[in-house]
Amino acid sequence: MPEALKDRIQRGERLVVFAVGRMFHHNIIQYLGMAGGFDGFWIDVEHGGLTVRDIELAVAAGRAHGLESFVRVPPTDYATVTRCFESGAMGVMAAQITTAEQAEEFVQWAKFAPRGRRGLNPLGYDGRFGSVPLSEFATRANQDSFVAVQIETAQAVEEVDAIAAIDGIDLLFVGPSDLGQAMGAIGDLTHERTLAAVDQVAAACRAHGKQWGAVTPTPAYASMLIEKGCTLISPTNDVKLVTAGLAAVKESFSELW
Repeated sequence: MPEALKDRIQRGERLVVFAVGRMFHHNIIQYLGMAGGFDGFWIDVEHGGLTVRDIELAVAAGRAHGLESFVRVPPTDYATVTRCFESGAMGVMAAQITTAEQAEEFVQWAKFAPRGRRGLNPLGYDGRFGSVPLSEFATRANQDSFVAVQIETAQAVEEVDAIAAIDGIDLLFVGPSDLGQAMGAIGDLTHERTLAAVDQVAAACRAHGKQWGAVTPTPAYASMLIEKGCTLISPTNDVKLVTAGLAAVKESFSELW
């Protein structure tokens, strides 16, 4: 089996991941797995509205090609978090976090006692469908589960040092579009206020030995973030793939349009 994505993230390896959500289909994941070059992917439940069955299909399709996955969810309830793990995802990522207190609550939803208060049910994929003793299951799950927090609100930027210091958070993840909106610069990903916020994320991660990632819409933007210490790069998703493919077809067959 390939090395766990969480271990590679914690070592600070540069990793490239894709996202699926709006146009989700398991064959997209299989195709990208066959194409190679990706280290994993994340599943967008915040905007995509995917079901537990969708998550199970996505995770299984990725696993068949050596790709682990984590799920972005709105931080609304613990049940949504635990269902992601029970579906086989290796981790969860909280969108729209505002405070360190909220981030701590999210970690507790993702961890069993003594670190958290996740509901103990070993009957999902992560518990090998009930075949693992409860104490072993809880210990291993706490050790292996991956937790990321998005920094994309103004208050999260203000509290980013406290968020990065939380035990159990493995990664901070910059959402540049929402971060730009929070900084009063919608659509300008390189606005000085937005980049200053990114620098605060990078500094907090350095101070607390954590890694950070980001959506990287252009090669230039990705290069800039890599120079700032970003190690998890997310350059594409299912919608972008369709858009780029259609643009390539229209260019190749320009005489038809």
